Amino acid sequence: MLDIKFIRENQDTLKKSLKDRGVKIDLEGLIEVDESRRQTLVKLEELRQKKNIANDEISRLLKDKKDARAKIASMKSTSGQVDELEAKLREYQGKLNDLLLVIPNIAHSSIPVGDASAQKIVRSWGEVKKFDFTPLNHTEIAEALDIIDLPRAAKIAGSNFVLYKGWGARLERALINFMLDLHTSKHGYTEIFPPFLVNRRAMIGTGQLPKLEEDMYRLRDEDLFLVPTAEVPLTNMFSDEILEAKKLPIYYTAYTACFRREAGSYGKDTKGLVRVHQFDKVELVKFVEPETSYEELEKLVINAEEVLQLLELPYRLVLLPTRDISFAASKCYDIEAYASGIDTWLEVSSCSNFEAFQARRANIRFRKDKKVEYLHTLNGSGVALARTLICILENYQQKDGSIAIPKVLQPYLNGESTIPKP
Repeated sequence: MLDIKFIRENQDTLKKSLKDRGVKIDLEGLIEVDESRRQTLVKLEELRQKKNIANDEISRLLKDKKDARAKIASMKSTSGQVDELEAKLREYQGKLNDLLLVIPNIAHSSIPVGDASAQKIVRSWGEVKKFDFTPLNHTEIAEALDIIDLPRAAKIAGSNFVLYKGWGARLERALINFMLDLHTSKHGYTEIFPPFLVNRRAMIGTGQLPKLEEDMYRLRDEDLFLVPTAEVPLTNMFSDEILEAKKLPIYYTAYTACFRREAGSYGKDTKGLVRVHQFDKVELVKFVEPETSYEELEKLVINAEEVLQLLELPYRLVLLPTRDISFAASKCYDIEAYASGIDTWLEVSSCSNFEAFQARRANIRFRKDKKVEYLHTLNGSGVALARTLICILENYQQKDGSIAIPKVLQPYLNGESTIPKP
């Protein structure tokens, strides 16, 4: 959430950011609501002061055993006006909050302006593998090896859900454990195992609500949501808290299953594992001081990249443009790994700096030299499945139909080097 004072004082900056993002907001209407709120607050404070003075005068009259009926009648009238203005102030504050919740973060000046076509490839790593046979796609590989059963997953839960079996389940588990071990033992993150359900306030805090509610899975009888990403519970761990600056930066990592309805994407990338409603992900979240947040973003990206480097999967780092970054992000990089069988670059990680946007929504602050202010939050996938699994199956397939296991995963699979063809 943006600070209303910042909006009042930087309307041209916000208008440019909204234009660059391709978002239309009634900014004039918001300013009018805020002005009405402020005027009401001024009148309310004047009446409260008048009421306090009247109370003091009534107390003196009663103490001196003098007639206070006229003052009491006047004070009751003032109290009624106070009640009316307090109700009006709550109404204006509610309207203002609703309007502020739908304004996206300010896009950072360093990112390209435009839609997805304006994205910038920052760097690439690894070489696309050349096969001496026609490579299969992951669904063909999974069917041949009997390691993923999409028809039975659909029977149990519906389309675009996944059932891993045998080597598929083991490989998924090995990937999760490998990533958690890497981030905790080498990159300095503390592992968290959070709830997979979060409340509405937590979803508002990180910016999924109200904008993306139709994409979320919500319980019917309680106002709880299945987590779309571990970003939500991890970031909201410190909601309504003031942290000491000496404890920053704080790095957390967590595995969760992630649940997304993808309501607006029917028919898009829905074959196999490319776009599913439930997927596993290891998330990275940082709480940092504002002046270090962009340096911390670059470190976060490097942490996520190392996962793919150790898996020896070719990838490219993409700087997203203004119309392609998330609602809450100020700057975002995508990491795209190459999948040989479907000849496509797949996004397996997004790394974002939200500056104080999430911290203000969730009320997360820090204290330094007796000054209290909002900290900056960052997060990134470190990394996401099932697309990383797609890339492993397709890039590590061999002519005889077996799959070579990346060396870094072999210790998690009893030292085995190959998924054999049945």
